Amino acid sequence: MSENLDMSNIKEAEKSKANDSEQGLEDAVEGSDEALQKKIKSGSPSTQRVQRPHSSPPRFVTVEELLETAKGVTNMVLAHEIIVNGDFRIKPIELPEDSLEKRVKEIVHKAFWDCLSVQLSDDPPSYDHAIKLVGEIKETLLSFLLPGHTRLRNQITEVLDLDLIKQQAENAALDISKLAEFIIGMMGTLCAPVRDEEVQKLKNIKEIVPLFRAIFSVLDLMKVDMANFSVSSIRPHLMQQSVEYERKKFQELLEKQPNSLDFATQWLEEAADDLMNQKYKNALPAGGGASGSDEGPVPNPVAVQNHAYLRLLRWDHLQRPFPETVLMDQSRFQELQLQLEQLTILGAVLLVTFSMAASGISSQANFAEKLKMIVKILLTDMHLPSFRLKDALTTIGEKVCLEVSSCLSQCGFAPFTMDKEIVLKGQIQAVASPDDPIRRIMDSRILTFLETYLASGHQKPLPTVPGGLGPVQTELEEVAVKFVRLVNYNKMVFSPYYDAILSKTLVRP
Repeated sequence: MSENLDMSNIKEAEKSKANDSEQGLEDAVEGSDEALQKKIKSGSPSTQRVQRPHSSPPRFVTVEELLETAKGVTNMVLAHEIIVNGDFRIKPIELPEDSLEKRVKEIVHKAFWDCLSVQLSDDPPSYDHAIKLVGEIKETLLSFLLPGHTRLRNQITEVLDLDLIKQQAENAALDISKLAEFIIGMMGTLCAPVRDEEVQKLKNIKEIVPLFRAIFSVLDLMKVDMANFSVSSIRPHLMQQSVEYERKKFQELLEKQPNSLDFATQWLEEAADDLMNQKYKNALPAGGGASGSDEGPVPNPVAVQNHAYLRLLRWDHLQRPFPETVLMDQSRFQELQLQLEQLTILGAVLLVTFSMAASGISSQANFAEKLKMIVKILLTDMHLPSFRLKDALTTIGEKVCLEVSSCLSQCGFAPFTMDKEIVLKGQIQAVASPDDPIRRIMDSRILTFLETYLASGHQKPLPTVPGGLGPVQTELEEVAVKFVRLVNYNKMVFSPYYDAILSKTLVRP
């Protein structure tokens, strides 16, 4: 009995190849239209919402159909997560410490290993359970091999020949320690470098039962490593297949409910209007009079789409329904929105601090990094409803003044006066207001950076960070990469629909 993880989804992903991936995706989300329609219809109760037509009469479904639908939704979400989340990793399942499931698992496993210990202690020893374990280990090792690993496959098959091992056991000629030595050696050959230390520790275990138990534990970790390797391998191929599949399923939904693009249309129209208004204002003469033409400049569709995505980072999720085409990524946009809000506050605090302190203090790398870490820690819980920004900024002001005074003293600068402390604390507390000039400047520059990066077509290196954002450059670039990856994939799926909407929206009356 092994402590195997539930890797059903991962095995499915490992088997995805070029010839069968499209069919696999087709099977994965069969029957998910109803779930998607339900999600599109859900949202906050707004009086501006477009009324949906009544759904078709309910029908009875079998348990098998329900299970298949659940499987389809799960696999589609998994495929989408693999593509848009570059940091996606499979992790070992860790049951809650005091959970019933964990206690039952421990009891069952202990009973099994105790039984194995009793069998091996018999005179003569009984190897029934041990041979079954060797068989499981053999299958696991073979599952790690690639098609070209012919020599290793032959070695495993030859040494872990279960029929031969049974004969040796019947004739009292079985050397379990020798088999364990071979297994550990093969694990060392096949494991990722990160598992070398765990495999090496196995060689120090002399008792058979603890050794087998440790072997299975390390094999479970190796399965996770193999699953993550498979995920990274299939991501490029899965990208195109998933794009085509998601677009196909959305088209089927659109044919059933033609108004399934209402919120997306409104989203793009608002972005176009906002962008045209901005361009019109910029086109006005310096005196503020009317321009020579009644027609303002018309933005191109790509610029409108990019502007629309940026508006999602300022979305009111409680009051407005999210556009249908980005529903699956709503939680990701919310997370990015929170991260950017935190970066705006962090950047504003650091900017006013370095402006108030001596000119040379911001060049002290250790001080700048330490100060940033202190502020980040105090802003960690910004996403919680119980978080009070004003209270947090009051604490931040106290901490910042202490660090500035200490740094000035160590560097031999003039001391930080009480008057400056009062002014700095006041400026930091003022950042709590969205209308604070410093906060608005940081917010505007962050959006400018994201817009520039989005317009650059995801080229490297990243655009130059605007002035004042240097202290948070690393964090901002990480958010930008996530944002652009999310946007580019959404464009790949839904750009035909966006182009069709904007071709009507941007036409002059």
